[in-house]
Amino acid sequence: MNSKERPWIKAYAGYAEAETEVPGGSLTDLLRQAVGEHADRTAIKFYGRAISFSQLGQAVEGLAGALSQNGLQKGDRIALMLPNCPQYVISFFATVRLGATVTQLNPMYVEREIEYILRDSGAKKVVVYADMYPRVKAVQRETSVDEVIVVDLQGTAELQDGDKLFDDYLRSATGAASEVEIDPAEDLAALQYTGGTTGVSKGAMLTHRNLLANVSQSLDMFIDDEDAFADNEKIVGVLPYFHIFGLTCVMLFGIKQGLQQLLVPRFEAQEMADLVKAEEPVMFAAVPTMYMGLNTLDDLESYGFDKIRTYNSGGSALPVELARSFKKRTGKTLFEGYGLSEASPVTHFNPPFLGESREGSIGVPIPSTDARIVDPETGEKEVETGESGELVIKGPQVMKGYWGMPEETANTLRDGWLHTGDVARMDEDGYFYIVDRKKDMILASGYNVYPREIEEILYEHPRVSEAVAVGVPDEYRGESVKAFVVGKPGGEVTEEEILAFCRERLAPYKAPKTIEFREELPKSTVGKLLRRVLADEEREKVSNPPSPS
Repeated sequence: MNSKERPWIKAYAGYAEAETEVPGGSLTDLLRQAVGEHADRTAIKFYGRAISFSQLGQAVEGLAGALSQNGLQKGDRIALMLPNCPQYVISFFATVRLGATVTQLNPMYVEREIEYILRDSGAKKVVVYADMYPRVKAVQRETSVDEVIVVDLQGTAELQDGDKLFDDYLRSATGAASEVEIDPAEDLAALQYTGGTTGVSKGAMLTHRNLLANVSQSLDMFIDDEDAFADNEKIVGVLPYFHIFGLTCVMLFGIKQGLQQLLVPRFEAQEMADLVKAEEPVMFAAVPTMYMGLNTLDDLESYGFDKIRTYNSGGSALPVELARSFKKRTGKTLFEGYGLSEASPVTHFNPPFLGESREGSIGVPIPSTDARIVDPETGEKEVETGESGELVIKGPQVMKGYWGMPEETANTLRDGWLHTGDVARMDEDGYFYIVDRKKDMILASGYNVYPREIEEILYEHPRVSEAVAVGVPDEYRGESVKAFVVGKPGGEVTEEEILAFCRERLAPYKAPKTIEFREELPKSTVGKLLRRVLADEEREKVSNPPSPS
């Protein structure tokens, strides 16, 4: 597709060809360049503790040395199960410094989920926050993990089996790690686990080049002045870095631009407002539920949110009314984009330098990215402008494939195009709109939730005969999980019993919030449970609420 066939080019103002120069080198080169250019500037601020770029570089080298002398080699995997904190940034860059691969673990995962990813990735080591340490230890013997390194900010952790505290481990290095040759296009930097319609979590293999390309693409989209952050301005780091949105668009973006990252381990609206008032950041990236939380503050206007230069929103669809209300109260536009783990993640965005975000649109493809809407049946024939079809994407940010899943890779990556499975349309100006998401996926608080995983847990309950999980509209989370259950004859079971059963076995955002008991569930002629029928029923309830009596 050449530039004449790309109607979105006009959205780039001065970017005639809308192309990004993908940097060479590795993520280690990215950090070293930042250290060289911004040595005395603050790289990270965390609850009053400031770490300069120079200090960050030294800590990375120290941890890389310790990991190397304890057996971590190029090609190995090390899992990080941490909230946003300095130790996450240090651990990420120490890992890629050795040519090893970061395996991302959501701190909300329960033991079953942790064990699956550790086993699937073959991770040799884990860096974990103290609160999650017991969960990792409970499954360690079923995995290849030979060391657990614990980040203990409160000083209360009780370690087992000779495990070490992060600071002690870092100081244990007796020398620098050897330099490692990195092939940016081939060597993996991260395994970003994402769900699948089969219910099996898949590790998207992201190379150094994938991530570096997406940082540069995002930079070309977000700003039109390469010196925009010359004074070490600040970016809010509340998006989880274990999530690809936060990793690329905040952490790596901040390192690239010499920004001061204000690390926040967990979003809380009042704490965030106080931070913005005290620190006066210039960039703020968040998922819609965070903006909803801020919008509930009665005195939002008094904290300086109008001083933030750029807001971006992703992870789930941005409600139009939320965007309007936020702009009315702050005078600032929430710029919506789209991405997925398989694309590092950003593929589309509403260009901030145009001054407005087109309502309901995910924007236009970012520089060096092509997008098409194709016939969902064949995945090959491009449909007419305005018609709906499957969104497919091509660009330097597209993953290498799925870890250990050649068939899934071949089905998703075809002739260089990433088939997203999402239904979209494009207007005459080249702006894209998501019409529907992958058939079964639930998007709760910006996280992908796949019904089959929930249903498998429900079926483990001794009183459940049949179960279906669907997403239902949720004003705060975007969607939440609702389960439809048919109980087994001869015994009673309550909603709270099943909810508690699920909460013990699933991360909080995956666990159902409500249960509806039915005598029977809709089925096809061959007996297949019809999840879509139930999902459509829930949408109908929202679209056409019953009239008051």
